Amino acid sequence: MNRRDLLILSAGVATTPLLVQTGTGNAQTKPTAKGETVTLGKNLQGYYVRPQGSGTFPAIMVFMEAFGLNPNIKNVCDRLAQAGYVALAPDFYHGDVYEYKDIQAAIAKLKSLNDDTVMAEVGQSLDFLAKRQEVAADKIGVTGFCMGGRYTFLANAVHADRFQAAVSFYGGGIAAKQDLAGRKPLLDRVDAMRSPIMLIYGADDEMIAADEHARITEALSQAKKRYILTVFPNAGHGFLSDRRDSYAAAPAKEAWEMTMNFFQQYLK
Repeated sequence: MNRRDLLILSAGVATTPLLVQTGTGNAQTKPTAKGETVTLGKNLQGYYVRPQGSGTFPAIMVFMEAFGLNPNIKNVCDRLAQAGYVALAPDFYHGDVYEYKDIQAAIAKLKSLNDDTVMAEVGQSLDFLAKRQEVAADKIGVTGFCMGGRYTFLANAVHADRFQAAVSFYGGGIAAKQDLAGRKPLLDRVDAMRSPIMLIYGADDEMIAADEHARITEALSQAKKRYILTVFPNAGHGFLSDRRDSYAAAPAKEAWEMTMNFFQQYLK
């Protein structure tokens, strides 16, 4: 367990403060909002965190990597709450979590998921948010990483009337000619999309070929969808997480700033 993992309590509550940039360029420390495990539906739980204070807030759903609902995904939710968003990460693995070094087990678990089942669970998660008084129901975004990046793309089509913005981080299998996990490509779902989407990749990602980027942009452009696709040099798969060996500090910082600006534009 590393230093950052020690900051995650057994209940999944982040306690470390985050530095938030003010409009003058100075940094100030704000108390970290506390997360909790919530029940979203039958046999479905998730990690939920809301900003401190009263009133209503836009919400962002966070889709996990192939390794499960781990401290990294909870930390993303905590960071979003610090930025003024309610955040919810549904647990598609129903309690199973894998170490980053245990790639084979994680991929095996990923292969066991069914797209329709996951999208039904996304619907249950959206229903949960709709019942929360602190959530602005017409301002809900979605982001996801790795496996969750692919599900972000799919959810933006399946639940097109319920999401207002989407950010997909290095989502493999969206337009692969031959997906390593045997998943169905998703380009046939593009026409159903309504909300703007941003797709973020690393140029050194050995799991997602550059020609997949090209097929995605072609499909989105032909369908006249609002999108951004950006590729970071010197960044590989999973570069946003500082818990992974592939972490790349400069691209991670810029990608997060782009994500915040994107959601600011469409949700606030």
